[in-house]
Order: sequence, then structure tokens, then C-alpha cells
Amino acid sequence: MNDDEKTTEAPPPQPVDRREFLSTTWKVLGVALIVEAGWTSYDILNPKPAVGFGGTVDAGPVEDFLTEGTVKYFLDGRFYVTQFQGGLRALFQKCPHLGCKVGDCNTAGESAGFRCPCHGSQYNVIGEYLSGPAPRGMDRFPISIENGHVMVDTSSVVEGPARGVLTGPTEPPTSCGSGA
Repeated sequence: MNDDEKTTEAPPPQPVDRREFLSTTWKVLGVALIVEAGWTSYDILNPKPAVGFGGTVDAGPVEDFLTEGTVKYFLDGRFYVTQFQGGLRALFQKCPHLGCKVGDCNTAGESAGFRCPCHGSQYNVIGEYLSGPAPRGMDRFPISIENGHVMVDTSSVVEGPARGVLTGPTEPPTSCGSGA
């Protein structure tokens, strides 16, 4: 036997049919589009729970709020938690007048209330209206106690008390200065 007889030539490669190539490419792209549309729809219809503002925020253990007049600010939830006469309130940081961020007025580590730096509206330590152009007291968020922690639901805002409704201190905060 010769070496020539043992080697058989491979047939020459066939050129790819253009029509078949395009047909297969369109099918692959169509399947990829359907998979992407399904994944996007799944992400839209199953949103992740909000963390921080717009969801439920853990404000810490109840023991952090046992001292009378305690006020703590939570940046991620945009609210203050205050304690007055054993009751807890979560107050939205936004002034009901024009939406400025209301500041906490501290005197010797104890809160004296809140004051809006834009137009001077003043509120007591539980967010009730005392003076200024605001139409009502500070808006609030619902609070619940779960496993010994204060949980604040920032997904629903409760309108603050009307002018003239005062169950807390009636003295305006003096430590923030006066006027606008």
C-alpha cells in the first residue's frame, strides 16, 4: 500500500448559505429578546422592598427612647422620633408650609422643639404648630413596635395636627433663634 492510497482527501468546506445564516441569526436574536422581555417584566412586577424613605425603617430599640424629651433624627428615613410623656411620634422632617427641612432645637442635650429655617414656623417637641406661616403641625409617620424595636413606616404620611391643637408643651423653642 502506498502512502497515497492511505490518505484520503477531505472534501472542500462548503460555503455558508447566506439565507440559512440570516435565518438562524434572526431566530437566536428573537429568543434572546423574549428572554430579556421576560426578565425585565419579572423585575418590574416583583419590586424589592424599599429601604429607608418610602419603606419601613428600624429606628432602634425601644430602650433608646425612654428618656423624657428624647429626639433622634434618622437621615435614611427623613424623620425625627420624639418621646413625650411616654408616647413616641415619628415626625416628617419636611415643613408643611413650603417643604424646607425643619431643624431640631436642642438646649443642653434636650429638645425644645423644632423650627423651620426658611420662614420661621415653630413646633413643639411633638410637632404641634406653635407659630409661623405653616398651615398645621408637622406631618407624621405610623410607628409600630416589633421585637422590641421601633419601626417607622415612611410609605404613608399622616397629616399633622391642625393649628390650635396642643397636647404638648406650649412654649416655643428658644434655642434656635427667632425669626426667619
